[in-house]
Amino acid sequence: MSETRQISKLGMPKWGLTMTEGTVIEWLVEEGAEFDVGDEVVEVESEKINNVVEAPAAGVLRRRVAAEGDVIPVGGLMGVIADASVPDAEIDAFVEEFQATFVPEEEVAAGPAPETVEVNGRRIQYLKMGEGGIPLIFIPGFAGDINIFVFNQEALSSDRAVYALDMPGHGGSTKDVGEGDLDFLAGIVAGFLDEMGIEKAHLAGHSIGGAIAGTFALAHPERIASLILIASAGLGEEINADYIEGFIGANRRREMKKVLQLLFADPDLVTRDLVNDVLSYKRLDGVDEALRTVADRVFPGGRQAKVLDLSGSDFPILAVWGSEDEIVPASHAENLPDRARVEIIGGKGHSVQMEVAGPVNRLVADFLSSAES
Repeated sequence: MSETRQISKLGMPKWGLTMTEGTVIEWLVEEGAEFDVGDEVVEVESEKINNVVEAPAAGVLRRRVAAEGDVIPVGGLMGVIADASVPDAEIDAFVEEFQATFVPEEEVAAGPAPETVEVNGRRIQYLKMGEGGIPLIFIPGFAGDINIFVFNQEALSSDRAVYALDMPGHGGSTKDVGEGDLDFLAGIVAGFLDEMGIEKAHLAGHSIGGAIAGTFALAHPERIASLILIASAGLGEEINADYIEGFIGANRRREMKKVLQLLFADPDLVTRDLVNDVLSYKRLDGVDEALRTVADRVFPGGRQAKVLDLSGSDFPILAVWGSEDEIVPASHAENLPDRARVEIIGGKGHSVQMEVAGPVNRLVADFLSSAES
């Protein structure tokens, strides 16, 4: 269908490879409200957590096509954005044409799918989006997988290849974690870059993924275009040991939900699907042993075993934290070099890249641009 310059679609986003539909939870603006690009418009429940959809264009919300509670397929029409001067008849025609020609995602070609590669004799799963540029590599945290970047990877792949990795013991990768310490895990990153033929990359790590990225950066500074630390471990000794032990020990839905809620400032963001997905992962052979090994090596006695000293490095550094992080204190950002860019997002928790994906994506995109200039 055609889309005029004056009329824009507010569509159901695709957050995750398996997401085919989402539920409209709450409209955050009224019909007739004016907003700018990036303003929060509607809250949607996805497979992982509830999140907000931002305005793709500036204008006025002329029509709420979907009602609260409606289940809309990915790409389906939730609302219409247009200038106030556009006649109602043109809005009606836009909606009618869209609904008549829209093809749900399951009826069109599938998008990118996870792949595997052998790294240092171990199977590593990864997801690639985008092409060209200096690649960006996402490294998840403890017990996390490629899905924790579900709101970030595609958004940052318009001008570069963006990879998300499942580290050993996690997601679809081998459950053999070797020594299970930061040096071993950083070696997996090095091997992955070698296998992909990537000489230099931007590394972005969440939680323990930040400590892995930092460990790699210190060992191979010549391969680092920049370092992005999201609620990062490795910058201080404190860690919420109750979360680490709680995750390893949780085998029932109620237990796991309480643990996962520690990741967010708003505990209601945790969905049933997220809890069920994590429990399914926990039941895989070798997972408990892998997590136990990593926890014992990286967080012995409920403390971080290794505190990184980045003061002598010269690559650009961005740290992003939620002020209400209950896993790793945001105050650990104070241990970074003075030249590091530090962004503390008020009222958000440990999984800040999921909780406020839009602002985090804009911070990262701006930082990448400045790092390459």
